[in-house]
Amino acid sequence: MVCRRVLVLFSILLLALAGRDFYKILGVGRSASKKEIKKAYRKLAMKYHPDKNPDDESAADKFKEISEAYETLADDEKRKTFDKHGEEGVKKMGQGGGANFDPFANFFGHFGFGGGQEQEQQERKGSDVVVDLVVTLEELYLGNFVTIKRDRPVYKETGGSRQCNCRMEMRTHMTGPGSFQMTQHRVCDQCPGLKLVTETEEIELEIEPGMIDGMVQKFSGKGEPHMEGESGDLYFKVKTLRHSRFHRKGDDLYTNLTISLQEALIGFDMNILHLDGHKVPVKREAVTWYGATIMKKGEGMPNFENRNKLGNMYITFDVKFPRGELSAEERASVKAILKQANVQTVYNGL
Repeated sequence: MVCRRVLVLFSILLLALAGRDFYKILGVGRSASKKEIKKAYRKLAMKYHPDKNPDDESAADKFKEISEAYETLADDEKRKTFDKHGEEGVKKMGQGGGANFDPFANFFGHFGFGGGQEQEQQERKGSDVVVDLVVTLEELYLGNFVTIKRDRPVYKETGGSRQCNCRMEMRTHMTGPGSFQMTQHRVCDQCPGLKLVTETEEIELEIEPGMIDGMVQKFSGKGEPHMEGESGDLYFKVKTLRHSRFHRKGDDLYTNLTISLQEALIGFDMNILHLDGHKVPVKREAVTWYGATIMKKGEGMPNFENRNKLGNMYITFDVKFPRGELSAEERASVKAILKQANVQTVYNGL
């Protein structure tokens, strides 16, 4: 009877600790790749976004739930903890519990199955590696998935053994009746022999629309190896290539457009080819002076936090003057058309 009650209590505890199934919420399997998880999240986020369902409170709750699921499964460390300990384990990470959190430790401690266990010494860790991820402005506008091949050093077991996890311990010796002496000794464990080899691995990276220079993507355990601990982490840092037509500032795009003197005076109608191939119309009927700037609303970069929000495009005009000389008759015609008085002014323009 007592055993049955313990089993019932244990089952209730398991259900309570398990929390929500983030894989089920996103509709993906537990072995889903990052690309599959991202694709599922985007599809659901578009469907349940509050802006598309302003009068549906349940849609807002669903959107929050899928966002929490994606936040966990898109992070390697959080996903690893979730796979082992469920939602409760991920919550404990945020409270400082770390990836080694054991949700059953306190429960079993009361029944004599644990508790009183000394905290494990923090493992040593290899160096982190930071690599520039060079991307084009087109990729930052549209998004892209890239696969990178990387030669990575790893330790492999060999025959034989080696000393490892060496540490200094204090030992107490009886030197006589009621007399003790403490001495320090070096103590090591025996571990399998290791050798350093190079392996080629493929890493799949997502370039998300709206990312900016300096943003990083982290791959846990993909950095430099450590013989007696975990490997460091690998970070890819976004670095944008210079573009031939556009310069980016925040979510806005800036470009220069050279027009002829004739176009500056009588107007023009043209298109600017955007990063995704669509055309941005530019039409002027009034006089366009050198250095004038116009804004095209919503023709900038997508915002990283909100894909539905776009920056602006700012176009600054240069005027190309004709070379050569005008005849006396042409000069007279220009004066007759423009009807401008002399406005020569000397000033400090700096």
